[in-house]
Amino acid sequence: MKKTISLLIFNFLLFTVLNAAFPDWYYNIKNINEQKKAFVEIMLPLIQTENKNILNLRKKIIQIFNDPAFLLKPKKIAFLAKAAKKYKIKDILNKNEFLKKINTIPPSLALAQAAIESGWGKSRFVKLANNLFGHWEYSNKGLPPKDRYDNIDINYSLKIFPSIEDSIRVYMLNLNRNPAYKEFRNLRYFYRLKNKKFTGLIAATTMELYSQKRDEYVKLLQKMIIQNHWEKFDK
Repeated sequence: MKKTISLLIFNFLLFTVLNAAFPDWYYNIKNINEQKKAFVEIMLPLIQTENKNILNLRKKIIQIFNDPAFLLKPKKIAFLAKAAKKYKIKDILNKNEFLKKINTIPPSLALAQAAIESGWGKSRFVKLANNLFGHWEYSNKGLPPKDRYDNIDINYSLKIFPSIEDSIRVYMLNLNRNPAYKEFRNLRYFYRLKNKKFTGLIAATTMELYSQKRDEYVKLLQKMIIQNHWEKFDK
């Protein structure tokens, strides 16, 4: 028994150090409820870490705008310019645009989308490409999909990530800057202004364009969050 526990700990540490895809012990779990629990135990800390990174950047942006003399400080202007480029913000003096785009993603939404898009981490996209959220790349350099959408007449493949942390980071950046998710950002901004809790269930209503399933996808996300009681993570 002690040998088994030690092996599990070693595998988890190896997984953490190498930033690899889900560890082998995860796939060896036979009980569905236990595997779902393990999925959250692996994913949630990574989601929370990236949200903390976003919050830290947001705080720095706010501190710069709160400095009445920041326009006279080249380093601060350069910092804003770098963040603006990353988040596709055209006007680096528009504080509201920074605050709309640089903000956290409800963990319950991230968990639900990861679970759906990756089949609870068991898809070949995760195993071969660390791709948790079904991200495409418009070239043949990524992982070829087994089935292509008939209505899409362009070359695309599944993006390959160095680690699942990178997949989470790009997913959050995508929601925070892609024009397709402008409604998501506006709604989040509205809730923050009203000092209201912006949950995954609310955020899910703006995810029609994430999937070809549109409204059905929104319902699927909400069902996933409710059934697994994930809203408790949206603090």
